Amino acid sequence: MVEYTICFIKKGEKILLLNRDFPEWMGVWNGVGGKIEEDETPLVCALREIREETNIKIESVTYKGKVTWTEGSNYLGAMYAFIAELPESYPYNTPIKVDEGILDWKDISWILHPNNLGIADLKYYLPIMLNESVNYEYTFTYKENKLIGFTTAPLEQSFTI
Repeated sequence: MVEYTICFIKKGEKILLLNRDFPEWMGVWNGVGGKIEEDETPLVCALREIREETNIKIESVTYKGKVTWTEGSNYLGAMYAFIAELPESYPYNTPIKVDEGILDWKDISWILHPNNLGIADLKYYLPIMLNESVNYEYTFTYKENKLIGFTTAPLEQSFTI
């Protein structure tokens, strides 16, 4: 069962990221999102989390796939991933301190820089999400809390968003 959503809000060549104050990913820049509530679709969850975490009222997002974490054959969790686009003229000044952490617009080139150690595992899947129309399942495999593998596989949309 997929428990979470994540959304990357894009404005031109920048993405709004959240540096979380709490685990998981505490102190690391990542997209906005959270836990899917009972009887909530992934789409409704993504839109709610965007509104709750950023106070931005977005009406549509694009489904971009699923991120899954495993340890060997053990399933650890997963999240549905979305991208939302705002016009470059959209007024949203950052940085902003919110309940979850700090929101700030980050250049895509900064996010994906190979020496950037302050980002969640976005470098593995965000470029694909931004540049391809096919949805994928992105699977991270860990051993003793260390990433040992990453794979992608085309994914059929099998849920109501």
